[in-house]
Amino acid sequence: MARSWTLLLICFLLPGILLSEAAKILTLSLLGGSHHLLMVRASQILQDHGHNVTVLLQRANLLISGFKEEEKSYQIIPWLLPEDHYKEFMKFFDFFMKEALAGRDTFESFLKLMDLLGLQCSQLLKRNDVDSLKDENFDLIFVDAFDLCSLLVAEKLGKPFMSIISTTFGYTDFGLPNPLSYVPVVDSLLTDRMDFWGRVRNFLMFFDFSIKQWRIHSTFDNTIKEHFPKGSRPVLSHLLKKAELSFVNSDFAFDFARPLLPNTVYVGGLMAKPVKAVPQEFENFISKFGDSGFVLVALGSTVNIFQSQELLKEMNSAFSHLPQGVIWKCKPSHWPKDIKLAANVKIVDWLPQSDLLAHPHIRLFVTHGGINSIMEAIQHGVPMVGIPIFGDQPDNLLRVEAKKFGVSIQLKQIKAETLALNMKQVIEDKRYKSAAVAASIIRRSHPLTPAQRLVGWTNHILQTGGAGHLKPHAFQQPWHEQYLLDVLLFLLVVTVGTVWLCGKLLGMVARWLFGAKKLKKA
Repeated sequence: MARSWTLLLICFLLPGILLSEAAKILTLSLLGGSHHLLMVRASQILQDHGHNVTVLLQRANLLISGFKEEEKSYQIIPWLLPEDHYKEFMKFFDFFMKEALAGRDTFESFLKLMDLLGLQCSQLLKRNDVDSLKDENFDLIFVDAFDLCSLLVAEKLGKPFMSIISTTFGYTDFGLPNPLSYVPVVDSLLTDRMDFWGRVRNFLMFFDFSIKQWRIHSTFDNTIKEHFPKGSRPVLSHLLKKAELSFVNSDFAFDFARPLLPNTVYVGGLMAKPVKAVPQEFENFISKFGDSGFVLVALGSTVNIFQSQELLKEMNSAFSHLPQGVIWKCKPSHWPKDIKLAANVKIVDWLPQSDLLAHPHIRLFVTHGGINSIMEAIQHGVPMVGIPIFGDQPDNLLRVEAKKFGVSIQLKQIKAETLALNMKQVIEDKRYKSAAVAASIIRRSHPLTPAQRLVGWTNHILQTGGAGHLKPHAFQQPWHEQYLLDVLLFLLVVTVGTVWLCGKLLGMVARWLFGAKKLKKA
């Protein structure tokens, strides 16, 4: 058996061995937070496996408080947004996050955010350094499919590109089969096991999603008109399907099983790194609580910047009721002076999240439900209590609940007593831990690691000169052909025509018979 897996691994990585020289790959990291962390991790993996990677990085959008930038071996081309545009973006982003933390975020607010990203994209596309990238002769471009601007940059450079889906599947339509009977539409808060009314809701929400997707894409219409000549202007929905390969930052240990295309590859868990011993300051704190262990609390890179005083108060009170220690990623400099920190709580601006999740004394992970954080928790078999803030987080935590390795609490429902009860429930009910461990076994037992899949399939694309052999012809069909509407219309016309003709013939026969009877009577 071991020999079989070895042969499979050799065959899979063979294209990379056959490459006569390292490929030049351009990675676009134009968004902040978890999107940035994922893109730089993927870039480093490709660089470590022999490719020459260059990252076009927008530093103004990092939005990661306390982030410790590691030394990189690849080349970075930094790009800074003009100061007036940056101030306008940050002003609205502050408003957007405060509204989200208050439970008042709306789709219209998200559209406004996308409008500002469209304006940023115009600023980037008009720069000389983007035009100069054409002369670099890159073999391949790597983009974040959630970032519509990166698709336009790839199109502007005229190079083949591959993408990574950094959020829940449903946020990006890149051409996958989507059977609505068991594939839930994003924001439907449905699982793959729908009853009749669930399927009705999912069917109707599909049309709502389609309209929203069109409105999101339309926020880049002016950017496209400004930077692409008439007659050759790209359509964003087409660009999403143009990727040679689509990597998905997820895993079936977490996601619902669904149909995939040959050019769709799961790489959930890319952020996983070899486990290191946690720094001594954390180890000293953990040791105080002995066998009771500790709880890790991290609500994401952006939420750490926008902390609600009322939320801090309720969470601090909830943690004080636990016998475990609590390590909480929360800016100490912003801690309200009128709230006394619970004795069993340690707040820090930065923490080694993956290493703490791997610690033998961890009992629970309180998370915002970001996909990278969930993948790290699954990697180490840690049960979760989720507090979704915005975006794909409610959908992510719905899957956590459906897979039974955690529970979710709505932000507006956060009260000290409720949060404490939910944390105790997940810690004390061993079924959550068992489900989390089972998910970890599924994640870890894949014959290839996420990094091996990323590198192996990238090498395959480079070696074969593209992925035309992996893409279905459906991507080139008009929508009426793809959904057989022309066939259905033809069959409908034939059926109606046949029924009409039969009716006419029966009428003629009936009239003839009726006429014959009249002649006999006469």
